[in-house]
Amino acid sequence: MLGRIFQRSEVPVESGGKTQASSGARVTRHSSGWKKASARLRAQEGLYVLDIGPTSHSNINYLTSLGHSVFMADLVEEANHPEWWRPPTDGLPETYRVDAFIEKHMHFGQRKFDAVLLWDALDYVPGPFVTAIVHRLHACMAEEGELLSFFHAHASGRETAFCRYHLTDSENVEMQESAARPLLRVSPNRVIEKIFSEFRSCKFFLAKDNLSEVIVTR
Repeated sequence: MLGRIFQRSEVPVESGGKTQASSGARVTRHSSGWKKASARLRAQEGLYVLDIGPTSHSNINYLTSLGHSVFMADLVEEANHPEWWRPPTDGLPETYRVDAFIEKHMHFGQRKFDAVLLWDALDYVPGPFVTAIVHRLHACMAEEGELLSFFHAHASGRETAFCRYHLTDSENVEMQESAARPLLRVSPNRVIEKIFSEFRSCKFFLAKDNLSEVIVTR
């Protein structure tokens, strides 16, 4: 389910509640994309930020300490729920209830987000959801809003494990293994550009590991 907006006066206490699905040790990773995104978050106050993934209380605490309002959405968990999938029957292929999913889990009302931390969620949702998710994100972002996304460059290896990304007050993020989910796709740059074709610009960042990073601007 979607989380609600958290503001500075509502900073939650760290807890082991079931909405915080990450369980592994945190591993520090340098992120040029986060470096750029965080510069804006530190320079401005009062932004609306959408953070995709299992609830991270440390992310909420960090972003609200900067004066921002935070909305959480665990799209990978929800998109992989069986209620959105219909198996093949009578010779017809499998289908997904994409429109119903978007309406239930990405209904933000009139809210416009200044920053979206999408992380690598698009690599772990079923294919039919990818375009619809990005289209809805584009629609709910403010003009000049920025979206940070990661994409896997290789289909196998330890670095394909599904992780929650935790923010730090540095150029690094902390990766923490979460629920066991298979990597569903690998996308080269030309495919990534097509995914975000509705956006005004798409900037790639070099990385030394299995992840490509991109910031797109509304």
